[in-house]
Amino acid sequence: MNSRNSLLSAKVEIEIPFHDCDPMQVVWHGNYPRYMEIARCELLRLFDYDYIQMNASGYLWPIIDMQIKYVSSARFTQRIEVTAYLKETENRLKIDYLIKDKATQKTLTKAYTVQVAVDMASEEMQFASPAILHEKLAKVLS
Repeated sequence: MNSRNSLLSAKVEIEIPFHDCDPMQVVWHGNYPRYMEIARCELLRLFDYDYIQMNASGYLWPIIDMQIKYVSSARFTQRIEVTAYLKETENRLKIDYLIKDKATQKTLTKAYTVQVAVDMASEEMQFASPAILHEKLAKVLS
């Protein structure tokens, strides 16, 4: 889960809010996917294919697989950097994530998600990414 062989990447900075923490002021584990979602949306915007554009193109892109490795805890008021790396696009969207402490650059979390295209009209999963994804990516990768 790193930047090697990534097509694109996007980084966001987040200050951990109080409402994301447990009574010990440690981020509850279920909030990390939300942080990843923020970075993922930023990444998708780089090639103009965020969820609004996905929907307009006739495809849903549900997450079908997610893995998270918690290395260290984030805490209330800590500033973190969440980087999303676009790794695969041929048959699916595979995105790796790296969450680090902004000040120390210590790794807090590593993760990945896999999304597949589902045709909205037929509700059928596509076994290859639709052409619109490759057209959008070509505009920024060329």
